[in-house]
Amino acid sequence: MSSASQLTHPNISNGWFRETGAMWPGQSMNIEVNQILHVEKSKFQDVLVFESKTYGNVLVLDGVIQVTERDEFSYQEMITHPALFSHPNPERVLVIGGGDGGVLREIIKHPQVKEAVMCYIDDAVIRVSKKFLPNMSISYADPKVSVHIGDGFEFLQNKRDYFDVIITDSSDPVGPAESLYQARYYELMRDALREGGIVSTQGECQWLHLPLIKEVLTFARELFPVAEYAYTTIPTYPSGQIGFILCSKNKETNFKEPLRRMSPEQELKLFKYYNADIHRAAFVLPNFTRQAIAADKA
Repeated sequence: MSSASQLTHPNISNGWFRETGAMWPGQSMNIEVNQILHVEKSKFQDVLVFESKTYGNVLVLDGVIQVTERDEFSYQEMITHPALFSHPNPERVLVIGGGDGGVLREIIKHPQVKEAVMCYIDDAVIRVSKKFLPNMSISYADPKVSVHIGDGFEFLQNKRDYFDVIITDSSDPVGPAESLYQARYYELMRDALREGGIVSTQGECQWLHLPLIKEVLTFARELFPVAEYAYTTIPTYPSGQIGFILCSKNKETNFKEPLRRMSPEQELKLFKYYNADIHRAAFVLPNFTRQAIAADKA
């Protein structure tokens, strides 16, 4: 491995990183670079870490920003806490994806959690995150956490009625994560959940991917009695937003109102983005999105 000062990467030129993502043609995020920290071709993807001028360390997979130290908490907290606070007693939680450790960090903030399992396909990302993203990967040291290196689709095929919550922190539906946006995957998650179990998945951006969001919601509504779309703001994701699809096996689940709450003092201590009001607001959608993803009438 060359020293950081000698590293190069095709997405970095003249001191700037330029994102290359097939799912948002015609636009690109650019971030000023202080130095390249790591470049690697893993078995599954191109892995890049650089220190930015204003966003801290940045993890990039196949040319697409995954996390930055400055804004990662918005995504990690909002893919996690609306789901866990909608479950009465989330003791067993599974994360598919999330190799940076951020979702695990949020899960173990819930005292109800006794077991937090992560299945991730690429151990290179875990290794790199432990070195360059310490505030996220700190979760790996928790005794509640266990890690399985492998394909999430295959991992779920051997699980039945075990988990209370499953969170799929996946990249976009190209490459290693493509299978995680299919109806069969949602069937596997449903079957791996105990009665009343909840799913939260990365749900793409309403400004860019409404047909995909509608497609996933359509088959999710056929598999679960409750399926909703929520979103959060995050500067370094395409168009500054990212969404989540939440599903429940319990027809009485109301994702739009937290079932459990922490005190405002606890919220301020534990969370940078999430609170009960943000939870409710995440499900308030603009008209163009409401219309596009509305359930088809029989």
